[in-house]
Amino acid sequence: MTKKERYRKFLEYIAANKPSVNTELKYYNPYQLIVSVILSAQCTDKRVNLITPEFFKKFPTVHNLAGATVNEIYELIKSCSYPNNKAKHLLGMAHALTERYDRAIPSDIAELQKIPGIGRKSANVLASVLFNKPVIAVDTHVYRVSARIGLTLNAVTPVHT
Repeated sequence: MTKKERYRKFLEYIAANKPSVNTELKYYNPYQLIVSVILSAQCTDKRVNLITPEFFKKFPTVHNLAGATVNEIYELIKSCSYPNNKAKHLLGMAHALTERYDRAIPSDIAELQKIPGIGRKSANVLASVLFNKPVIAVDTHVYRVSARIGLTLNAVTPVHT
């Protein structure tokens, strides 16, 4: 079977079996999703879902979060992986949204990536879930396998989120 035939079969399979892709993160509004996405980097969705209820009680809005300290945030997320960096990212995100984006999450992927804690993968998750954009959030493992088996010719080093 040629490479072209393999790709055709692969695409036919995906088209016929379109998986319903949803996040396992629990959220009720865009602010809660962006917080959860930042926390989910190299951490399980299950752990994030354990952390966020108390987090959102203390910081129910991006405005509340922007008034926090890194230490206050850290205390609520310390059971998550890389809590020091994530606390700084969450505070930076809150400041960015309140100061540059009028408390709204931008829909543009390039603008999303300007927000602390939001890399390419996270920007694609947010754009897909919040704005129904036709983007795919690809993690490093999928990227490497896709490049290795020749699904992509763009073998660029992925940006980690």
